[in-house]
Order: sequence, then C-alpha cells, then structure tokens
Amino acid sequence: MSGFTGKDEYQKLFNPKEYLDSYYHLDAGSMGEEYLKFILKQLAETFNSGKVKGDALIDIGTGPCIYQLLSACEAFKNIIVSDFTDKNREEFNLWLKKQPGAFDWSPVVKHVCQLEGDRIPWQEKEEGLRRTIKQVLKCDVLKSNPIEPVTIPQVDCVLSCLCLEGACKDFESYVIALKNVTKLLKLGGYLVLTGVLGNTYYMVGQVKFSGLTISEAFLRETITGAGYVIENLECSKKKEDALEDKSDFTAYYIVIAQKERNV
Repeated sequence: MSGFTGKDEYQKLFNPKEYLDSYYHLDAGSMGEEYLKFILKQLAETFNSGKVKGDALIDIGTGPCIYQLLSACEAFKNIIVSDFTDKNREEFNLWLKKQPGAFDWSPVVKHVCQLEGDRIPWQEKEEGLRRTIKQVLKCDVLKSNPIEPVTIPQVDCVLSCLCLEGACKDFESYVIALKNVTKLLKLGGYLVLTGVLGNTYYMVGQVKFSGLTISEAFLRETITGAGYVIENLECSKKKEDALEDKSDFTAYYIVIAQKERNV
C-alpha cells in the first residue's frame, strides 16, 4: 500500500463505471453477493420498520450508487445525495435523468422489491426514488459543514455507506468527520452507517485506493462519543476470498444509532 489516497487522487483517478462494474452485480465473486445482499436486507428492515422515517434524509458519500436509497425512499419525502468527486455525481445524474450509458441497477432494484414483499413493480420503485431525490451536492466530510457552501435545515436521517473509511486517513480524522456529518442531523434523528472492517485497500480497475482499518470496538466508541445511542450494530464476516484481490476487508457492518445529544 503506497499510503493514503487523498482528495486529489480521488478527483483524478476514481472511475465510477469501473467501480460499479467491479462491485455492484448480484453474482458470485462480486461484492454484490455478500456486502450488497447483507446491506440491502438490513436497510429494507430498517426503513420499513416505521421507526427511521421523516421528512428529509441526506446520503453522505453517495458515489455513483443508488442501492442504499431504494428502501429509504419509502420512509422519507426528500432525499439529498452528495459526493466529493465530480465524476461520481455525473454518473449518478446519468441514472437520475435516465440518460444513455447509465448503469443498469434493475437486478438490484428487483432484489429490493422482493425483500419488501413485491408491493410495487420495480420500475415504480425506481421512479419513486427519482422523484424523492431533490438535490445532488458536492460534499467533503472533513469540512465543518460537509456540504458547504450549501446550508440545509437539519435532517431526520444521515445515511452513509462505505464513505468514511475511504475519506479519512487516520482515526482522528474519522472522529472529526463523523462529528461534522452529525451536525447535519436533528436531535432525535438517526444515523445509518454501513461499511467494512479490517480493510486496508480496494481496487478500482488497476488503481489501488486506501481504506482506514477500523474495528467494531472503534465504531462503538466513536459513534457513542459523537452523541449517539447505538440501537443496532450488525457485523457479518466476509467469506473466504469471495472478492479475489479486489479488497482485503474482513467483515461488513451496519449501525443504526439515534442522536441523543449535541457534542
């Protein structure tokens, strides 16, 4: 590992199409088979529980992805998505605006519809999500206001998937980043955080990106320290070599935590 992948490298080198092709197909040998199915099931249960709901949700570090929003769009009237790199926001907008060349999310959307009991056709689910997304913003979790220069009223839910481990070079910056995104959340609102444990790198095409190696104990301590009460923390170990050499994480997780105090 050549060290931490900084903002400039992400802006220059991160290829959203290669990233999606590497990790977001629902078949063996891709992250879809493990991380994605685990997370989609957990998110469906979380957002269909009737507990984590409200007017507005912000997704921090959306990347070029929609999978994490498919159940959320049933529980929130307005969704704001955000990402650091211009290319990721452009790729996301291809899907949002139904433009040629957009990634085909239909297998993932159909899978979520099944998890939710096939209440609505998958095409309707996609359109419902498109209608719910109100803004696509630039974000930098290391800034005190991650979406500056934009300001928004505090939201009911902050969602973030696979973001902080990539954006933060050490534990100290992770703690700061979590506190920064927490400022966007109302008291009593929910943090829904997913990611990977024990990771040092992941590959996008031929380019290696760094990952901050975190543990379950670190997560618990940091989230509690940021003013939350953890309601649920689920971890699942990666199966042996399921991702070949694309990433070396050991487990994936989801945390549901309620903001109890301002820190």
